[in-house]
Amino acid sequence: MALFKRRRKQTTDTSGLGGSLIALRLDDGDVAPADSTVVVFNAAGHARRAAPGRVACEQGESAFCFHPGPYTVDLIPFAAAPELGLRLRFVVDADNPRVTQQRFDLYLYSETSGRLQLAGFGASVETALQAELAQGALDLPPCTSLDEWHAFRAGVNQLMYTRYGVTVDDCVPVDLGEQIDFADILKARARRAQEAAPSIPDVVHVLDESPSAATAAPPPAELPSPSAAQRDAQALRRLFLELPAVSRELRLLQLPEGLPVFERHQALLLRLNMASLNVTTMPALAWAAPDQPLTAEEQDRRSRQTLVARDALDEAWSLLARLQLAGHEQWPPLLEEADRICANLETGLSLRRAPRAERAEPTL
Repeated sequence: MALFKRRRKQTTDTSGLGGSLIALRLDDGDVAPADSTVVVFNAAGHARRAAPGRVACEQGESAFCFHPGPYTVDLIPFAAAPELGLRLRFVVDADNPRVTQQRFDLYLYSETSGRLQLAGFGASVETALQAELAQGALDLPPCTSLDEWHAFRAGVNQLMYTRYGVTVDDCVPVDLGEQIDFADILKARARRAQEAAPSIPDVVHVLDESPSAATAAPPPAELPSPSAAQRDAQALRRLFLELPAVSRELRLLQLPEGLPVFERHQALLLRLNMASLNVTTMPALAWAAPDQPLTAEEQDRRSRQTLVARDALDEAWSLLARLQLAGHEQWPPLLEEADRICANLETGLSLRRAPRAERAEPTL
């Protein structure tokens, strides 16, 4: 009779939730822990939050489970000084009834494949923070005064809330000198540079042919990098899901008085809507026409342009955080920044749509 018994489904492991794991995807019939929150997405990407317990998904739905925290990560704001760090303590926001979709839910659906590890989330936050400091959007000068620190802290809080949908509980400087090996960091940077430029002779490889290097342990296996088609699909999915959300948040901003700012704001919204339409009607990566496949080189070129548009999307989220805190006198320069971001977005999407790269003829 055991042959006719229905096998019990193996449930998803949720042991790391709330520690090293922030969120993970659940299957139909899995049980979410009592101190977690369940987010169910339908086929159109609309989310609803549910109480913990056994997950029940309808046709075309998917479910995530996340723990609100708190979580603590150590960030390096300046890549040239890895011993100077920031210790960030944050929690995932509770359900806000005033919005149609929670920002953290959109982040889960758009940028998380199945498991959101705390280490990976911290790396994403560190990259966003370094970009804001490098562009001058945030300021953390040496010997920071109390007012400068409050301004920096407010900018970090708004960036985390707008970009990821999490709230910062605490942010303090910390010395990471005993945890960071600067030599290993330099070796990793050199290795990434060699991978980006394979035509450069690998001097380190020649030196490693010594007997001591031959007996050394082999390096750990690394995960394969995504293909051009995978990178293109992931970036287009983010643009498709997040561009309407950015436009909606920009539309809800309280504008300063004056017709010039209003006109530029309306023009910005129109450009974002046209970019969203461009993403929706984007042609397939591998084809120039129904009977004309593209070469691998052209597909790689196209996928790189999609990444340009994706990077502009990340800058748009950061700009939105600054606009939400901006005074009336700060709007004109921020709108100039918005024009630059829209230009990069439109250029990336336009070159992604082009079936082949335009080859300029040499001039005599």
